[in-house]
Amino acid sequence: MSQQKRLFLLDAYALIFRGYYAFIKNPRINSKGMDTSAIMGFMNSLMDVIKREKPDHLAVAFDNGGSQLRNDIFPEYKAHRDATPEAIKIAIPYIQQLLKAMHIPIIEVKGFEADDLIGTIAKQAEKQNYKVFMVTPDKDFAQLVSENIFMYKPARMGNGIEIWGIPEVLAKFEIERPDQVIDFLGMMGDAADNIPGLPGVGEVTAKKLLKEFGTMENLLANTDKLKGKMKENIEANKEKGILSKTLATIIIDCPVIFDEKDYELSIPDIEKTDALFSELEFRQMQAQFDKLYNFEKTEAGIVQPPAKKTNEDQFDLFGFYEESGSESTLSVAGNSGLGTLETTDHNYQIIQGDLGLRLFLQNLNNETSVCFDTETTGLDALNAELVGISFSWEKGKAFYIPFPEDQAEAQSLADKFKPFFVNESIEKIGQNLKYDLKVLTKYGIVIKGQLFDTMIAHYLINPDMRHNMDILSETYLKYAPKSIATLIGKKGKNQLSMKDVPLEQIKEYAAEDADVTLQLKEIFCPILDKAETKKLFDTIEVPLIPVLAAMELEGINLDVPFLAAMSVEMAKESLELEQKIYETAGEKFNLASPKQLGDVLFDKMKIGGAKQKKTKTGQYATGEEVLSYLANDNPIVKDILEWRQMVKLQSTYIDALPNQVDAKTGRVHTDYMQTVAATGRLSSTNPNLQNIPIRTEKGRLIRKAFVARDENYTLLSADYSQIELRIIAALSGEENMIKAFQNNEDIHKSTAAKVFNVPLEEVTKEQRGNAKTVNFGIIYGVSAFGLSNQTSLSRKESAELIEAYYASYPKLKSYMSSQVDFARANGYVQTVLGRRRYLRDINSANTMVKSGAERNAVNAPIQGSAADIIKIAMINIHKKLIDENWKSKMLLQVHDELVFDVHNDELEKIQPMIKFEMENAFKLDVPLDVEIGVGKNWLEAH
Repeated sequence: MSQQKRLFLLDAYALIFRGYYAFIKNPRINSKGMDTSAIMGFMNSLMDVIKREKPDHLAVAFDNGGSQLRNDIFPEYKAHRDATPEAIKIAIPYIQQLLKAMHIPIIEVKGFEADDLIGTIAKQAEKQNYKVFMVTPDKDFAQLVSENIFMYKPARMGNGIEIWGIPEVLAKFEIERPDQVIDFLGMMGDAADNIPGLPGVGEVTAKKLLKEFGTMENLLANTDKLKGKMKENIEANKEKGILSKTLATIIIDCPVIFDEKDYELSIPDIEKTDALFSELEFRQMQAQFDKLYNFEKTEAGIVQPPAKKTNEDQFDLFGFYEESGSESTLSVAGNSGLGTLETTDHNYQIIQGDLGLRLFLQNLNNETSVCFDTETTGLDALNAELVGISFSWEKGKAFYIPFPEDQAEAQSLADKFKPFFVNESIEKIGQNLKYDLKVLTKYGIVIKGQLFDTMIAHYLINPDMRHNMDILSETYLKYAPKSIATLIGKKGKNQLSMKDVPLEQIKEYAAEDADVTLQLKEIFCPILDKAETKKLFDTIEVPLIPVLAAMELEGINLDVPFLAAMSVEMAKESLELEQKIYETAGEKFNLASPKQLGDVLFDKMKIGGAKQKKTKTGQYATGEEVLSYLANDNPIVKDILEWRQMVKLQSTYIDALPNQVDAKTGRVHTDYMQTVAATGRLSSTNPNLQNIPIRTEKGRLIRKAFVARDENYTLLSADYSQIELRIIAALSGEENMIKAFQNNEDIHKSTAAKVFNVPLEEVTKEQRGNAKTVNFGIIYGVSAFGLSNQTSLSRKESAELIEAYYASYPKLKSYMSSQVDFARANGYVQTVLGRRRYLRDINSANTMVKSGAERNAVNAPIQGSAADIIKIAMINIHKKLIDENWKSKMLLQVHDELVFDVHNDELEKIQPMIKFEMENAFKLDVPLDVEIGVGKNWLEAH
């Protein structure tokens, strides 16, 4: 007769918390300052189970977002729990990586707790004749115990393991059946989970009541048999009792399936586990792990897994394992626990025909707030054509209007929607509205009235999270929208266009987008108010949408022949520099190979001394941050950095930019993104024009390729001068710095005079340069080490300079400290206009993590305020350009600079207008100063 198979199911969080608190008086901190107690505690439990029990099958269950069902019926469920310790948050990804490397399945379904997942799998496995052991210290699992399901309480504090079968559970709770544990828990309640229970009923009373009444329901039906205060309390809280029992009941029909092949233990990926143990600095555990799995390592470092054993040896650890094991995470098809089109009631309609359209437009134009979404033939708004538009103004209801392929007919249909889009009394809602604005502009549609963009709203609510609609829907609505890939396929040459998709399918997909976005808007509105960022949303971020759309549609002219000539010259120069490097090194090698480069520089040439930094793979680190420290003393390193820069410039800009010229317009159209940088700064892509180097001669030359529209136009560059320094002076109230700006002094020269204690007129060029480095570095927490690497100063001189700097500007240091204190108390800092930067790590126990958050506490309000101010200027200038019918156009925003295509007739008149709007965008105690330049190309203008 074959041996009954055994399945071990581990309750991840229960074991992780237990492990963490086991080390609470003596935390395990590694050399990086990371608290690894939770990881170590969990792995000890896991390895102990494997070593002690030699299980056939094993899996680990994790909570994912808590219990949706329990939260729905009782929002206060687990609401009073303390925040999860940071060490545990850090531990989870490592633990999951280790489990995957060990080929141990992770059971995790959004909206369900580990208890429920374990309960479901345990009952399924029991039916397949498995003995199931639920590895957890949590007594709630006792309700699931049966003839073949056991609780397995791991060893702790010198006590051995405990295995609870039916007799142990009955004795422990003094009950007759294991399912009475649910009644016991419901009567007692649970302070940790915030389950109320029955007032005045503790452990002793619950056991007594169960002996007499058997169940919660029977107790509540016979309260006439109770006396006094207890009778009064229980009768007054019957609903609470039933609710508590429901909350305490482990769900056993979760959307998970037990597949014995997935759960079968196999040989771990020793390279991956070794790498993780090494990173965590678990040396002793690594040795124990190798021993546990009978791994042998030869002198050559080759891992030799054990040979497969015979059936007689099946209890000899891993003798019965297959060579391969599942690395997959157990999940249900689709998005488990989330609503979908198939499971959610909805009413989506296609609107076609003259009568249907007329009636629809009548209703549409009578609404005060409508969500819309365009469906197009592609993601490039410049060249995409309308396939349809969906509208929604009531949850669960939406309409889809398909557009004909014939462009004349499509234009005629689009014209019918113009009254809606220009109606200023109707609020328009959308997700990434800038794209829709650009598409509709090609159909002659201008959108007016209040806008609400859910992507931007969420960016202000949680700037560090992703903001695409699917993520937002799953997070806030617990609903998984239909994937576009199900309609048109995955990216690639075989991907379809939306116009190829059957109408019924497009209708469901498109209408759902509008419906979901409408629902997100209703959730985000009150959150914006609560976070006090609604004003920022309404007055800056949303008004900026049409400004950016107009700039992107306009694009900028590119001198392609100039770049072609530059490419030839750059290739020639980089080849010459490459030969020079080989001559200096005394050998030819692959310059693009970090390994070969490291070997040449540090092994052969002995540059930088004996102890050079290495990567995790054991090769020398040759990144820019390493080489830049060595460049001043080693010409070959300087040449290598210059060669790298030339190669990067050529591939990223010189050769790439001509390919990004639009075939129709003949211009380059960058995309500005409002929701990427947490500081509030805009970023650009396709192409990224904000990363073109400005501090190097060759980087600056690329700007020469951006030219005016034609001979009738001139490029104009308007640049805020030292805006971040002006902002920090104003925010800190530092009189010495404020006075220097008010007197229009050279701030770097003024700073040098103060810190070096010399008259202003005697400041040397080197002293000014050092003061400039400190001025710009101070808000980023520049250290003596960092300053000495950026200047010719020694570390001691750098430390003295920083000390003198703070002595000259005493309020600056006080302001920086107050920002960190504010962040510690509130969890965020904010700009002059209320933009928040959340700093969740400001109170971290990890010194490196905390230091990074402290630097952000100082520089985020400065960077963010500068971003807010230039956005206001852009909005005001754009409005003037339209209202006053200027021929000139605003083209680019790059950091603190705006670039314009100015008609020559307007060149004299526009300069004071731009300067005034930028300098008066926001009033500070320090005047804002804008420098303006003009030229036929961007380099000349800047």
